[in-house]
Amino acid sequence: MRKRVASRVRVFLRGHRLTVCVATSSVLALPLLAFPPGGDTAGERTLQLDFQAAAKEYRVPQSVLMGVSYLQSRWDTHSGAPSVNGGYGPMHLVDGARTPPAATSAPPRTGDRNLAGPPPEEQVPMGRPALQPAELRRAARLTGASAERLRTDPGANVRGGAAVLAETQRQLGKPLSDNPADWWEAVARFPGSTDAAAATAFANDVFSLIRKGAQRTTEEGQHVTLAAQPGVRPDVQPSARPPVQPSARPRPQPTVQDPDRPEQVECPAEVICGWLSAPYVQFDDQYGNHDLADRPRDEKIEYIVIHDTEASLDSMLKTIQDPAEASWHYSVRSSDGHITQHIRTKDEAWHSGSQFVNARSIGIEHEGFLTRPDAWYTEEMYRSSARLVRYLAEKYDIPLDRQHIFGHDNVPAPTGESIPGMHDDPGPFWDWRHYFDLLGAPLKATAGADSPMVMILPDYRAHRPAYTGCAGAGLPCAAHGSSAVRMHTEPRENAPLIQDRGRRPNGEESTKDVNDLGSRVSAGQTYAVAGRQGDWTAIWYLGQRAWFKNPKSAPTAVGAAGKTVTPKSGLAEIPVYGRALPEGDAYPADIEEAPEAPLPYTVKAGQRYVTQARLTGSYTDRSAFAHSPSPVVQGSEEYYEIQFGYRLGYVRASDVEVVDAPGPAPEQPARPQPK
Repeated sequence: MRKRVASRVRVFLRGHRLTVCVATSSVLALPLLAFPPGGDTAGERTLQLDFQAAAKEYRVPQSVLMGVSYLQSRWDTHSGAPSVNGGYGPMHLVDGARTPPAATSAPPRTGDRNLAGPPPEEQVPMGRPALQPAELRRAARLTGASAERLRTDPGANVRGGAAVLAETQRQLGKPLSDNPADWWEAVARFPGSTDAAAATAFANDVFSLIRKGAQRTTEEGQHVTLAAQPGVRPDVQPSARPPVQPSARPRPQPTVQDPDRPEQVECPAEVICGWLSAPYVQFDDQYGNHDLADRPRDEKIEYIVIHDTEASLDSMLKTIQDPAEASWHYSVRSSDGHITQHIRTKDEAWHSGSQFVNARSIGIEHEGFLTRPDAWYTEEMYRSSARLVRYLAEKYDIPLDRQHIFGHDNVPAPTGESIPGMHDDPGPFWDWRHYFDLLGAPLKATAGADSPMVMILPDYRAHRPAYTGCAGAGLPCAAHGSSAVRMHTEPRENAPLIQDRGRRPNGEESTKDVNDLGSRVSAGQTYAVAGRQGDWTAIWYLGQRAWFKNPKSAPTAVGAAGKTVTPKSGLAEIPVYGRALPEGDAYPADIEEAPEAPLPYTVKAGQRYVTQARLTGSYTDRSAFAHSPSPVVQGSEEYYEIQFGYRLGYVRASDVEVVDAPGPAPEQPARPQPK
């Protein structure tokens, strides 16, 4: 979510048109997460046997059945809970008669002053439009199992998926062949997508997975293996591609702002993208809701910020059209991963709460609620978002690491006063490890276990710290896998949590609330080791030593190599900044110098913090409406970006010296990485 920038009047919109980017000839095959083999007891193999039995009964190749299931749910059941569009079980069978409860925007969190959307009674979840007849009811008809059993029994659900695939194959006039390559079209039609590009991408991803193979331990603790079949190459004729069906609800339409400058959707070719303009207009003595720029010529784009909406996409599409509100570059729909672009990437959106980060970043909103990850953080959304981020990272040469691809919750506050109001999405349930696998940049050890630097990397499925506040203040959240690890003042579980005096300036203690970032680290973030004691590891964090449990039997961090910074000899401590500004004499006479504002933290002598970027200070005065980009003040003062706490920070290069944290990567058994 974004912060409201001012109280402004609303402006009604003019005509619309839709820009669609579709290409079905080639599909970017994203890597999919695979795990090394685990135990092989009968209990762990139950789902594996379900796939085997259902494939045999309905004469569907087992690899096809398992590949479809993986791309729908990653073989998880979510304990019978429906997804945002009413999909159940490992096959994600959609029950049109039982949609999940309508989600409303969460109560405003500390500092949330932005528009959250229409009143709760007007908010409805965005479902997949124009679905084929409800898959779950169709599966019930074909198998004789009750709808309730298909929703709650994984074996029945897998059997239902096999029956639907087999019937689709027959309806296409194709034989129930044991050759997986003959099933491409039936696979493409399985999700019921209305978009030809989305259906094509789904089928191609399934067959890429079949060729590479995959292994995974599910959230329920079952180990499932899909053996690789590298020779499977479906021969897909253009006539076999799924047709685009009419949608049950209109697609978002773009605002035509300048007929002499048609908008160009910037999107990977293999996904379908729409355009819905964010208005750059002047009203009264204000303007909104973004700034014209000429990036990367006037300012390098070096960050991609991951958000979630904390509201339905319907309401957020209204927000993006309001010039009195903030903005972002792209929205990703939960139900099917559909992408809508709102602002050209060359221009600056108001999305992060920091003008410095806005000037150097692209903001991507994901429809979802951080307290309901099973329903809203869908595999389709993860995959579509990862395609977009990889495309943007390649276009702008953005490193695929956690100091360049980060959440809204990792954005540094520009000033000390703004720290309590910074946001906390996408939250502890966003699966960063899986997301980086999809990006083709797996998070992994790059040094031995005793390295002076560590990367936070818990097993998302098994790591389930307690949280409160999902269903109401103080109420416990349901147990769930998490990317986040808690930090303590001492190496014991009952020790107090680390305090963030910037976030809580009045001295309140950190809590286990799902929105409280005061004592957290997250998967992929890297830190300098400050000590080890038994099963506990300490890191330098917000200017203090912070401990987290890291047993060898179930590590929550792995060894990492890289560079750290520490205060130069003779300096007792140095300031930390939330933005890197130019030095005073870099400003021209007609631009007022931005005031320096150190954060209420320091780096003390002997402490070290990991850096993955060195940059020069810059500033742009974005205070007035203009028909051309404002000039960017470029300084010569250099800074290092550091992983300071949960959020990033900046220190002057002149204040620090760089210390390498070397270490050869440990030998690891090869594991399949589908591409």
